[in-house]
Amino acid sequence: MTTQKNAPALFDRALIVPAIRDAFIKLDPRTLARNPVIFITALVSLLATVLFVHDIFGSGQNLLFSAQVIIWLWFTVLFANFAEAIAEGRGKAQAASLRKTQTQTIAKVLVSPGSDSTRNVPASQLKVGDVVLVRTGDLIPGDGEIIEGVATVDESAITGESAPVIRESGGDRSAVTGGTRVLSDVIKVRITAAAGSSFLDRMISLVEGASRKKTPNEIALNILLAGMSLIFVFATASIPSFATYAGGSISVIVLVALFVTLIPTTIGALLSAIGIAGMNRLVRFNVLAMSGRAVEAAGDVDVLLLDKTGTITLGNRQAAEFAVMPGVTEAELADAAQLSSLSDETPEGRSVVVLAKEKYGLRGRDLASLNARFIPFTAQTRMSGVDIDGRVIRKGAIDSITEYVQRIGGQHAVPKELKEIADRIARAGGTPLAVAEGDRVLGVIYLKDIVKGGIRERFAELRRMGIKTVMITGDNPLTAAAIAAEAGVDDFLAQAKPEDKLALIRKEQAEGKLVAMCGDGTNDAPALAQADVGVAMQTGTQAAREAGNMVDLDSDPTKLIEVVGIGKQLLMTRGALTTFSIANDVAKYFAIIPAMFAAIYPQLNSLNLMHLATPQSAILSAIIFNALIIIALIPLALRGVKYRPVGAGPLLARNLLVYGVGGLVAPFIGIKLIDLAISAIGLV
Repeated sequence: MTTQKNAPALFDRALIVPAIRDAFIKLDPRTLARNPVIFITALVSLLATVLFVHDIFGSGQNLLFSAQVIIWLWFTVLFANFAEAIAEGRGKAQAASLRKTQTQTIAKVLVSPGSDSTRNVPASQLKVGDVVLVRTGDLIPGDGEIIEGVATVDESAITGESAPVIRESGGDRSAVTGGTRVLSDVIKVRITAAAGSSFLDRMISLVEGASRKKTPNEIALNILLAGMSLIFVFATASIPSFATYAGGSISVIVLVALFVTLIPTTIGALLSAIGIAGMNRLVRFNVLAMSGRAVEAAGDVDVLLLDKTGTITLGNRQAAEFAVMPGVTEAELADAAQLSSLSDETPEGRSVVVLAKEKYGLRGRDLASLNARFIPFTAQTRMSGVDIDGRVIRKGAIDSITEYVQRIGGQHAVPKELKEIADRIARAGGTPLAVAEGDRVLGVIYLKDIVKGGIRERFAELRRMGIKTVMITGDNPLTAAAIAAEAGVDDFLAQAKPEDKLALIRKEQAEGKLVAMCGDGTNDAPALAQADVGVAMQTGTQAAREAGNMVDLDSDPTKLIEVVGIGKQLLMTRGALTTFSIANDVAKYFAIIPAMFAAIYPQLNSLNLMHLATPQSAILSAIIFNALIIIALIPLALRGVKYRPVGAGPLLARNLLVYGVGGLVAPFIGIKLIDLAISAIGLV
């Protein structure tokens, strides 16, 4: 079940006060240098400050006006730092709750792998490869893989969910996380991460933004903004020559104010906050992104690969019928099916045992005394079984059992009715499992698969986003086609093996598409690593979690849809605020330049549509508006622009209408109101 954590309120005092402090700390040039536009703003503000101090001890005029301009120049820098600090503060608040789970644990390290003798070692001194014993009530001291035993584990410290989960050795649910607590039984865990590099440590580091790196899009946009700022450096530097030619003069402080007003400070100030907020939104959905690049890639995804079981269907397929071959009784088939399923702890396996018991009165048998040897299911063989009391029973996919029986008994060992029954079940959307004893096919188990309610509408929503959905299943093509049609996916990959998933991802990427997929098993690791967005389940293996660039703490595969939506929201927010910023700057040119230069070039009076009071009022109004608009847009940068699943054309039109036109109109209104206010107060 998808959960969303409540984020701290934007104007929470616990966030605001530290953010104000951090805004001043971020005046460190080494920190400012990461944001070219704000770094340039700080440099010219420092220049204006030095000149103002010089004027104080000289014969400077208009000191009150200069002081106000300089104060608002520094406010512009501080407001930009504040926007980043408030975004980081929300992440730090989440990281603080995670840190509370990090206690100094004493680990019981096994003296040798084969014994139960232990020695106590602080968790911080554990090494990769150490094997620890964890009993009921103990905290698991570090990330690892269960190599022996099965236990109920409380993972609420990581996921926020109070329901305990089962972790056991030898499967896709063997990975455990340091800081979680064993509620029952005893397990042996092999440590897979050294102290300081555990999953929880990386979570904390990523959530609080300490290791956030700029994405390629951010870097490209920063280069563009820096280039635009450089252009305005030359443009502003040429103004004194024109003023002198016209018989006038302009002070350096006025030029600095004009320069800061014209460069793209709005988007420059908010760019970092947008990226941090995007990753934090994922965390509130219990998804941890290992990089900002992964969040961006999610927004550009073209193809979404989804497992059928547990994602598209409920995952609890139930045995509904035993369909026999000629010459075989239902009781005989039920007996063999039950024997082959007694060690199968999946919902499907248990349902076979229950159906045989309810319909034919067959009860579980004591297999230990019969020296039964169970054959586990693998993705390669796609069948399982049992060797017991001279009987060799196998259960699995139709094609796997067919190949197995033909290998033993020849081409004619498989009755033609097998395919007919399997096709009938598959066309109905069920999953057929064949059962054979030796070289004789006994019949087919009909497993019913139920498509999740509302999933068809969600896939229609993805289609409107322009995303192709592909269902991946180990079922035969007929079953896959029936489920795909009912669920409304665009395509499917049937009888999928690990190498098939990898090949499909590479094929889509070769066509220039971005691919997202989810997985939890070691056999999913290659595909997760290859995908542009690989969402690993927290309940999955260490290999899967290491291969993916996102981890879903709730282990809910359907959350891929939310991940894509959040990625698109991040890109839309950056695009919307960039559009607003550029339109905002264009409007400021027309709003203040005529008023500023009317004294030098009287012809510009005809363009002074806003009728600003004086050139000084125009400059001060513009610089105040330039600073305040950053604060006004912080909530939008952190919350994100609401995403609607519409096509690129309508989305662009809406973006231009709301943020383009809004960016043009806002400066005219804002600067005029500020001009009226400061003129009435008498600040200029």
